[in-house]
Amino acid sequence: MLLLALLLPLLWAGSLQEEPSYWLRVQKLVTVQETLCALVSCSFSYPQDRWNHSTPAYGYWYQHKEGPKTHHTTNELVATNDPRKKAGLRSKARFQLLGDPRAYNCSLRIAGAQQGDSGSYYFRVERGVMKYNYVRPVLTVIVTELTQTPDIHMPELLVSGHSSRLECSMPGACSGALAPTFFWTGAALRPSGWGLGIHRSSEILLTPLPQDHGTHLTCRVTLPQAGVTRERTVQLSVSYPPQSLTLSVSTADDRAPDTQGNGSYLEAQKGQFLRLLCAADSRPPATLTWDLEARVLAQSQTSGRRPLRLELPGVKPGDAGRYTCRAENRLGSQHSTLELSVQYPPEDLRVTVSQANRTVLEILGNGSSLPVLEGQSLRLVCVTHSSPPARLSWARGTQPLSPSWPSAPGVLELPRVQMEHEGEVSCHAENPLGTRSVSLSLSVHWKPESWGGYVLAALGGAAASALLSLCACLLFSRMKTPQKEAVRTVATEKGASCGPTPVCWGHLNASGSDHPSSAMATTGEEQGLHYASLSFLGLKPRKPQNQKDSSTTECSSLDAAFSLLQATRESPGQSCFLDLTYVFQSLFD
Repeated sequence: MLLLALLLPLLWAGSLQEEPSYWLRVQKLVTVQETLCALVSCSFSYPQDRWNHSTPAYGYWYQHKEGPKTHHTTNELVATNDPRKKAGLRSKARFQLLGDPRAYNCSLRIAGAQQGDSGSYYFRVERGVMKYNYVRPVLTVIVTELTQTPDIHMPELLVSGHSSRLECSMPGACSGALAPTFFWTGAALRPSGWGLGIHRSSEILLTPLPQDHGTHLTCRVTLPQAGVTRERTVQLSVSYPPQSLTLSVSTADDRAPDTQGNGSYLEAQKGQFLRLLCAADSRPPATLTWDLEARVLAQSQTSGRRPLRLELPGVKPGDAGRYTCRAENRLGSQHSTLELSVQYPPEDLRVTVSQANRTVLEILGNGSSLPVLEGQSLRLVCVTHSSPPARLSWARGTQPLSPSWPSAPGVLELPRVQMEHEGEVSCHAENPLGTRSVSLSLSVHWKPESWGGYVLAALGGAAASALLSLCACLLFSRMKTPQKEAVRTVATEKGASCGPTPVCWGHLNASGSDHPSSAMATTGEEQGLHYASLSFLGLKPRKPQNQKDSSTTECSSLDAAFSLLQATRESPGQSCFLDLTYVFQSLFD
């Protein structure tokens, strides 16, 4: 403003030279507080009358005293650039003519105003023989009581950890020897090494921390001339990312929550009520989120440290896992985790069955019946849901069974099922919260292949017996032909010649002798086993007396064989066994 007051008359100077008239432009009323300073801009004009550019120009500011006339000899001089009259200005040293009258500048500075400085002021110019008083317009100065307080200028956003420049100023304060002194106070001010090195400057560097939010900072200004102090206090608004993230858990509505640290482990029983709370300190307020294994469960934007709630009215096994609370604002984020374990006794106990002849697993419940083939492999796997994990064991009745795999006690393997494995087996699951059992009834059956072998053997035997019976029936049916008498005649005639048939009959030897009398001599003795043999001696082909068709000729040897068998059966008191070798030989001869 001071520079502007000095430049304006220079800008006007060229035009003023062309107008040979007297005029003055000045602020008519100036109000200044006591002990403060004021700058009054002023410009004027005068004609060039018997002076040149080398002629010095002097300006004078007078305070108008009470009286009918305005005259510079009676009024009090307060400011001038005339060195001849400056000696008498000690009482008015607070006034200073800043402008250069040669440049048509009459600006005035008032420093450390006092109540006695109130009044009317006019300007006078002298240059060579030209002298002139500007009584119109008149400058009026009013000095008031000091009420001004300092102003503190700082950025709209103070960020934690970032340095910001703060400035304190006293509007209207003077400079130079009358300049005020400054002093800063506040909790946010750190020891030496912070700011500009001292706190007695109008400017400081402040690096706030989150705990500085809401604290007060005061700038105190002392005016040396009057010895008075004025101050201004502001409340700091510090922005910072989320911090002090806390998790807490409440197990009932009327119970205070328990604080949990990051990564805490929490156990809860199935069906229990849980309330999870998450709170964070941040500015601006952070958005809080509860998630379970990256699945968002709850989200809200809180204000201050109001927590975000996540309620689990009846905890289920599916609620177990890692819960994460995240707090985020535009300056950063923070998160904390809680591991929840849901405890419950064994439940959903079942047995998975794997058999050698089946590719599909079978799941059985309590009381199920399981048919198994003898000799096959069987694998039973007992499975249950529980937390903490249940201890599994197998038993046959009341007798515990050793596990097939020590590392997997729920597995029971039978490489080859035997009949003694038949009966009831049970799997027991136990943890600190309870027990549960499941029972199976094993029924062992023979293999289908064994029965098939027995059936085939029986069928084979029956078929052989039927074949023999058929042969016997054929033989006996032939014995009933009308050849009985011929057979008997042949049997009683020794050395008889051949009959009309084409086959000659030989001799019957019942006991290895050629005499029939010997064979019959056994009548009346103890009966034993007897064999009948046929001997065909001197068989020769004989030409038939009359040629007939071969299809109508009967085989005499076959008839003779059957007749012999019939005669043997009809022998009284004998049990005869026919040597079938000779019979069949005679059949095929």
